Amino acid sequence: MKHHETPHPRFPLRWAAAGLLAALAGCNVIPPAQEDATRYFILSESAGGGTGRAAAPGGLRIGLRPVVVESYLDHRTMVVRAGANEIRFEDYKRWAEPLGVGVARVLRSALLASPDVAQVFVEPFPLDQDRDFDVTVRVVRCEGTATSGGRHVASLEATIEIAAQGAGAHAVTRSVFVAPDEAWDGSDFGRLAALLTKDVDALGRAVLAGIPPKG
Repeated sequence: MKHHETPHPRFPLRWAAAGLLAALAGCNVIPPAQEDATRYFILSESAGGGTGRAAAPGGLRIGLRPVVVESYLDHRTMVVRAGANEIRFEDYKRWAEPLGVGVARVLRSALLASPDVAQVFVEPFPLDQDRDFDVTVRVVRCEGTATSGGRHVASLEATIEIAAQGAGAHAVTRSVFVAPDEAWDGSDFGRLAALLTKDVDALGRAVLAGIPPKG
């Protein structure tokens, strides 16, 4: 009596194994790298800054204390104000340095650009250098703003405190500086950074206007 052997299903098994290997290989495929869409911006010192110039003889010696910024501005993400009580953080548009550091750098350059200023010191102040006045700046707003009329503008607001140093040190003045609105298209953040730089230059002029003439 003949026994019939059942054919071994070689080919279906090979196909299944090949399919399994292909599936496993597909799981390990690394997706192509995506380009980082984040862009970084700085406040740029004006070309007419005082860097590299000789100190003005008999000019003002100013101590510039660290610039303080409001807590919602104290990070790298740029801010756009969408309403009186609403702000938008631009995740892919960032400051390349802490905003307070950038404002202080441009402000110092703006002060040194004045022929009436001999030196601008930053903390820690040198022990062997006297100062005529110390300046404290707190930035309240430094951002893009969407107005109620649908326009976009650059906005900067800060408080300025000036105190006389030396014998009989005392507070001289406290004032609020609000930069005039300048149009911005709402999307060009390089332009926004340039407008805010211009506002910080104007802030420097406001600081100088609040310092009494050296007697």
